[in-house]
Amino acid sequence: MRPTYTIFKREFLSFVVSPIAYIVISVFLVVVGWFFFSTFFIYNQASLRNFFSLLPITFSLMVPAITMRLFAEEMNTGSYETLMTLPITLSDAIVGKFLAALALVAVMLSPTLFYPITVALIGSLDWGPVIGGYLGALLLAAAYSAIGIFASSLTRNQIVAFIVGVAICFTLTLIDKMLFFMPAVLLQVFQMLGADAHFQNIAKGVIDTRDVIYFLSVGFIGLSATRLVLENRA
Repeated sequence: MRPTYTIFKREFLSFVVSPIAYIVISVFLVVVGWFFFSTFFIYNQASLRNFFSLLPITFSLMVPAITMRLFAEEMNTGSYETLMTLPITLSDAIVGKFLAALALVAVMLSPTLFYPITVALIGSLDWGPVIGGYLGALLLAAAYSAIGIFASSLTRNQIVAFIVGVAICFTLTLIDKMLFFMPAVLLQVFQMLGADAHFQNIAKGVIDTRDVIYFLSVGFIGLSATRLVLENRA
């Protein structure tokens, strides 16, 4: 565990001193804050449903922006070879970077805890969907972080890594909205692959093991694919 923690600490501290992290967090808070408060007083409901409905789309853009540099920058600057000479395993490097990205997303989400507190002061807030929504947000962030790290392992170019990560995350977010294009025999398969539907189920305050397993599976597949790519690159 110690090598994984060392990589986690190194990557998280590099996020802290990186202007990209502050730009991503600022853009995220402005976008979700504007959409949330601009509709909150129109619907006049003590609920965070609109806020959570936005998260899959915003995470599709923000999480790949956080993860795009994790391996792409290392390979572009040549520090990846140095990293692999350290007394760590490939799994230590992948998991450490993954946990650092997930921790930064948690930091990015933390100011939004102000929203339910504000809503609870104004009206009667049902805390079950709120807790479910934040749990679902962390599971969604974990799945998209694993996909973003996989995209970063494919290329030395951070922009290419960002575009590949966004493309995969957007596809998972929107695939269950495009079922009318799909063959009838595959409808259930594509519906099951949609991240948004699984997230919205949890955000209703109902924890279904199928939704949790979905996000854990996407995360595991993303990290396993990253390992395969890096092993073949060695």
